[in-house]
Amino acid sequence: MYPFLKFAVTLFKAKYRSKITLQDKSVLNLRAGLTDIDMFMELNNARYFNYMELGRWDYSQRVGFIALMKKNNWGVAVGGASIRYRRRIPFLSKFTLSTELICHDGRWFYFLQETHSKNKICSSALMKVCAVSKQGLVPASEVVEKLGQSVSTDVPDWVTAWIDAEGQRPWPKE
Repeated sequence: MYPFLKFAVTLFKAKYRSKITLQDKSVLNLRAGLTDIDMFMELNNARYFNYMELGRWDYSQRVGFIALMKKNNWGVAVGGASIRYRRRIPFLSKFTLSTELICHDGRWFYFLQETHSKNKICSSALMKVCAVSKQGLVPASEVVEKLGQSVSTDVPDWVTAWIDAEGQRPWPKE
């Protein structure tokens, strides 16, 4: 089930947190609660994605994207994700989630999101995200321009390799 209450609380708190630029990193302090754990009493692997979405909403509110999204009647879509899990986050453990925009390729934004507990990395994810309108994908370059900010268009080699690998994956025929 989608954590609507956590979503509402995250957006409410983000309105009162300091504003950031597209180049800044957003950090949320979190705790693995009862609705987040699996039968092994640790943060469920799917719940990482829920928290990462909350991290992107916090980031989006603080950079001014949500206001721009409302003004232009846009939505948001995730076009791909790759995550690596390294350490468990046990029930009731505190952890942090960092969200940073590492680049855009003109069309898509690429976010690096990481969880840390006790100063050790637990997971790291690359998220491919875009704004969407009724006409389709809104180019990342247009979003950045309307925000009046800048962000790197230098796509790191490891992100390019991931994009290339995703392009080679077979896709079912309709």
